[in-house]
Amino acid sequence: MSSQRSRVVVVGAGPSGLLLSHLLAAQGVDSVVVEARSQAYVAARVRAGILEHSTVEVLREAGLDARLRAEGAEHRGIHLHWPGERHHLDFVDLVGRSVWAYGQTEVQKDLVAAAQARGQEVHYEAADVALHDLETDHPHVTFTDAAGVARRVDADVVVGCDGAFGPSRAAVPDAVRTTWERTYPFAWLGIMADVAPSTEELIYAWHPDGFAMHSLRSPSVSRFYLQVPAGTDVATWSDDRIWDALAERLGHGHDGWVLTPGPITDRSVLPMRSFVQTPMRHGRLFLVGDAAHTVPPTGAKGLNLAVADVGLLAPALVALLTRGDARAADTYSERALRRVWRCTHFSWWMTSMLHTGEDPFDRQLQLSQLRWVTGSTAGAAGLAENYAGLPLEL
Repeated sequence: MSSQRSRVVVVGAGPSGLLLSHLLAAQGVDSVVVEARSQAYVAARVRAGILEHSTVEVLREAGLDARLRAEGAEHRGIHLHWPGERHHLDFVDLVGRSVWAYGQTEVQKDLVAAAQARGQEVHYEAADVALHDLETDHPHVTFTDAAGVARRVDADVVVGCDGAFGPSRAAVPDAVRTTWERTYPFAWLGIMADVAPSTEELIYAWHPDGFAMHSLRSPSVSRFYLQVPAGTDVATWSDDRIWDALAERLGHGHDGWVLTPGPITDRSVLPMRSFVQTPMRHGRLFLVGDAAHTVPPTGAKGLNLAVADVGLLAPALVALLTRGDARAADTYSERALRRVWRCTHFSWWMTSMLHTGEDPFDRQLQLSQLRWVTGSTAGAAGLAENYAGLPLEL
């Protein structure tokens, strides 16, 4: 077995893992990143498209925002739509913060380029990744690399950025962890289309047939979502059926607004659930992002919440590893979870307000909620404050 040592082993080379390694390197803390998937697979994952103000600030401070500023689109707010009505919420007017449309695939490109520029060691296609001795001061990670070589990396700290199904979450013993979960009875049918967006800012739509969203990826690529029953087979939705449903739910023809269809290049069904596991630290293992929590995508919080975790954890690890100051590391889980639960609640609230079920009483409550949010400055500001991004430390 090939052995080496690093101050930190980061399990997972998605945005949170590469961002953490970048922030650590900027403070002189070395790390090794281990990823089970191929670099191409990680780069191609279609995920979040909206960056909140707090995320943009983290990327700016890390020197990673040049292409974001040049190619992303800054949005002042969102549209809320239901049959016969459409309202714009201006986040800048309401809370003084904007959001950016810039896909996770683009963030990943920027982080990979930065990792390559600094010579970051990243092992893609690592098999049999296992975490050991986490309750000691000398944890280590073993894996088999893409060439078939068995490897061991000894470290001071292991950070799990490997999502809901990676080995890091499972490495926290059952006797230690507590989990909370809610599974929703619906899913999202998500599509990418090679067509210019029909809107300058996102449209969130309530409709008796189900929720719909018009999102954006670039001046020539649009992202759409439709509420469908959980377990839906994507093959049952033809292109024509998708565009007809989007036009109906998003309000094609409302005040002259037109939805322009185009070639669909990707389609998938996304299950909807909320999940939180505590604690987010066990011994020398720290959990980040989906390794500790999952939210439904309605509130655009998944990637942003992972970046917030990294924003809290990076300085805590620098203090621990360079100055022997464990205070921030010892309170990481407690501090991160305050924001996790706030964002979990907001994501649930947005999901509950916009997704329809069979109960006509619930539908009237949803419409009442939408009228309050769009008709009350206080209601609109509450949505804007949460959507545009809360401080990293609550």
